[in-house]
Amino acid sequence: MTAEPTSTAAEKARMVGAGVIEKHADDVDRNGRFPSEAVTAIKENRLLSIMLPRELGGEDASLAEVAELCSIFSQHCAATAMIFAMHQIKLASLAAHGLKSPWHRAFMERIAKEQLLLASATTEAGIGGNLRNSICAVQVNGPTFDLVKEASVISYGTEADAILVTARRHPDAAPSDQVMVAVLKDQYRLEKTSDWDTLGMRGTCSDGFRLTTSAPVEQIFPQPFAEIAAQSMLADSHLLWSSVWFGIAAAAVTRAQSFVRAEARKNPGSPPPGALRLAEAISMLQGVKANIVAGLRRFEVAKRSEDDLMSLGFAVAMNNVKVGVSQTVVQVVNHALLICGILGYKNNTPYSLGRHLRDAHSAALMISNDRILGNTSNLLLAHKHNTGLLDSP
Repeated sequence: MTAEPTSTAAEKARMVGAGVIEKHADDVDRNGRFPSEAVTAIKENRLLSIMLPRELGGEDASLAEVAELCSIFSQHCAATAMIFAMHQIKLASLAAHGLKSPWHRAFMERIAKEQLLLASATTEAGIGGNLRNSICAVQVNGPTFDLVKEASVISYGTEADAILVTARRHPDAAPSDQVMVAVLKDQYRLEKTSDWDTLGMRGTCSDGFRLTTSAPVEQIFPQPFAEIAAQSMLADSHLLWSSVWFGIAAAAVTRAQSFVRAEARKNPGSPPPGALRLAEAISMLQGVKANIVAGLRRFEVAKRSEDDLMSLGFAVAMNNVKVGVSQTVVQVVNHALLICGILGYKNNTPYSLGRHLRDAHSAALMISNDRILGNTSNLLLAHKHNTGLLDSP
């Protein structure tokens, strides 16, 4: 008897996207609620652990494969896709920096077995989105540590099964001398300090919290957070976020194309007014895709050399992917809105684009493009820009 072929992760994602995520997307946005149905379906298809090594229960999925899933989910609901992306960014940090730690290896096995959802607490009241600085500090007390963090944002914090938190190494450490700790749901307490009532990405439920935790010191990552941020988190964040934003733009263009085709059928032989603008939108969308694909390839090359991974040129390249994609997706969605006209502006039509446009505007704010461009400008004082067509370290 021939065994049934196993569905690929992308096939599962398309099934979940069309069958579950799309159904609840407008309600998630309208009510600013956690997309519980979507996340449950993602867990049931064991997609939360795909980046983990097979030996720990994962599927050894590449970042490019995960980026494709982010894009697929986002074409149905950007908030669900962003939650998935944020989880995978944390998982990538675990897989890249926790394999030599017995506790973190066991934690990864549990993530795969139980399909645990990971959240992140890197932003902090007083420093905003500057994740490379902390005010709070780990207080080690023998075999355990205590930590209190005023986190201005913890996306889907109340729904997560564990949170990865950044803090200063000890109370006397400099703001940039940081560690990252993994804490489980039964090890921390969250007190809400602000509500997430926003223009877009409403379903990420990114409320602010005062996080209080006490846990064994073995849950502190062995590497400094500076290494984790530079070697994996920077690229993972920019590339997976960009894949989510690409999905928003791709969905908007799909609706615009359907609108133009419907108009063409009404008036055979006469090009619809929006046809030329559709060609422009698809051209811009292709540029976004090329930017992300080039970034994914650049990251794969950089991972072969720690020097390259830590280089100024690599940081500049990843920053440019984020800024370029986040700026262009808004233009693409706006083009689609102009094509669809009033039917795109109205809610509850086959061509509605209000949610897409609102979600797209979040891209320039996560992390602020002005902050990233400021960092890049400082890097360029010491780094010679590569003017070659073929990128190289």
